[in-house]
Amino acid sequence: MFFFYCPENAMRILRGLIYYIGSLFRIIFYFKRWPSVLYSLFCPDKKKTKIVGLRRPLLEFISRGGMDIWSIKETLLDSFYTRYGVQIKDGWHVLDVGAGIGDFSLQAAYGNPNTKVYAYEPFPESYQLLYKNIKLNGFDNIQPVNAALWGTEGTLKLDTSSGEPLQIMSLDSRDEKDIQGVVEVNAISMGGVFYQLGIENFDIVKLDCEGAEYEILMNTSAAIFKKIDRIIMEYHDIDENYHHQKLASFLKEMGYQVFCYDNFVHQDIGYLYAQRQLI
Repeated sequence: MFFFYCPENAMRILRGLIYYIGSLFRIIFYFKRWPSVLYSLFCPDKKKTKIVGLRRPLLEFISRGGMDIWSIKETLLDSFYTRYGVQIKDGWHVLDVGAGIGDFSLQAAYGNPNTKVYAYEPFPESYQLLYKNIKLNGFDNIQPVNAALWGTEGTLKLDTSSGEPLQIMSLDSRDEKDIQGVVEVNAISMGGVFYQLGIENFDIVKLDCEGAEYEILMNTSAAIFKKIDRIIMEYHDIDENYHHQKLASFLKEMGYQVFCYDNFVHQDIGYLYAQRQLI
């Protein structure tokens, strides 16, 4: 009876506890040299990188520590993007927005030699690791691009003050005063990506861009959306104007079926999958 009368917050804490305990077991089971991996997860040294390897799939990553390892775990062991989205098929064109160190790009290319992945990562340090991880694993069907996706073409300023490369946010509409770390990067729109790459369509677009998904998608034209069959993203609820429910409504207007999934732990983060409706 406890579970039926347990408050929502208590249930979220319980689900989170189960999730984190299960995550530790997955790390032990699937990562090679797991004691070293756990040490890097809990005692990261941001000045050093190390190679971490998976038993299945057989991939290796140059990692900066805890956040990179957790991202690898979520993408390749928890399979969030394929669980809530769809399995990548051989021969697809895949756009990875916010590629980080390459966990999703490598997952999409793994076992799919005819799939072409275009991996966009704006932060220079992460881009260098993305490039090295592609080479480390011997993929020739992933094309890395050191640029940000945004609603318009030009340049974009990134806030790096958090010290966590995978949590870097854009500064386009925020006050730069008192921000200690700012990096300026090239920015390209979704329409610009099609023009730059010269391709007709994407079978799937993946986004993990710390809130920039609103600026990117809601400034993309209906004509461009007709060239995108599926979208899978980690959404970030920022405020009442930048909320996944508004994004879901917008994508429905663009002709997609939309499915949203809560995060196990965080109330302001979740997953959204959109698939173009068949006519």
